Amino acid sequence: MEQDQKQSIKELADLLHENNLGEIEYEANGVYIRVSAPSTHTAVAVAGSAPVPAVVETTPAPVVVEAATPKYETVDSPMVGVVYLSKDPKSEPFVKVGDTVSVGQTVCLVEAMKTFNPIKSTKSGKIVEILVESGSPVEYGQPLFSVA
Repeated sequence: MEQDQKQSIKELADLLHENNLGEIEYEANGVYIRVSAPSTHTAVAVAGSAPVPAVVETTPAPVVVEAATPKYETVDSPMVGVVYLSKDPKSEPFVKVGDTVSVGQTVCLVEAMKTFNPIKSTKSGKIVEILVESGSPVEYGQPLFSVA
């Protein structure tokens, strides 16, 4: 594991602790990190005429950290807008799962400010997953397609 990844994990763990969060996720540069903390409270039933739940403080277990590099590269949205997988509702989609794409090939359209912008693939390979639905809003940098 690289030093900058270790630092990112430490910073996420600190944020988790400082803000009393149960889980925090982060993804950048093709690396996904999820840090989660186990529950620090245990519910206990007390014997008596009516069950009364009590909360017992326990010492927290170590923080669980998952860091994994995604299996596939992604083609990401270069802008904010609404994504369309075909040029019009009656047309075939630009690409389907299993299609081979090359760099520069149009894979979808993103409508921004009433202008339809062709989105070109930044990766070459086979489309293994379409990560958005036609007509849905997308953000800058949001993955649109997984490419192997």
